[in-house]
Amino acid sequence: MNLREEILREHSKRQTVRLAKWVGENKKRFDLLMKLFFHDEYRVVQRSAWIVKYVADDHPEWIKLYLKQMLEYCKQPVHDAVKRNVIRVLTEIEIPKKLQGLAATICFDFLSSQQEPLAVKVFSMTVLANLAEREPDLKHELVTLIEEQMDWEKPGFRARGKKILAKLQRL
Repeated sequence: MNLREEILREHSKRQTVRLAKWVGENKKRFDLLMKLFFHDEYRVVQRSAWIVKYVADDHPEWIKLYLKQMLEYCKQPVHDAVKRNVIRVLTEIEIPKKLQGLAATICFDFLSSQQEPLAVKVFSMTVLANLAEREPDLKHELVTLIEEQMDWEKPGFRARGKKILAKLQRL
């Protein structure tokens, strides 16, 4: 199978899941997927981001090898799908200690931005809450940032914000 051609052939959840299963059978296929994710054209990068997320669900150990590069990639102007799926992966894995500062900085930037899409912001909020469990110094800044946005953000933000604020109060 030519992974790049298949990525471009169809953009659907069914196709994404099919490709993720195929990629997840072989680490070399995952390395190829990551090469496309980092170095191909806009449309391929956008679509491969979703596949990366699905493969990371089954093989979190594979994603950790690319985590720093993925975080650095999010600091560049990239498609929202890239940011959304990278941050979503971070919600579901244990971020290595040496990358927690970088992850926190990126997530705080996304959460404080008025230009970021809702999904990127709520996933960032979750990552930061998870990090605050291990690094309590993050708690105050996160609470302040969420509370500042609660009145004017979308309902999805407010719903997640209430859950995160409740979680942070229990810490």
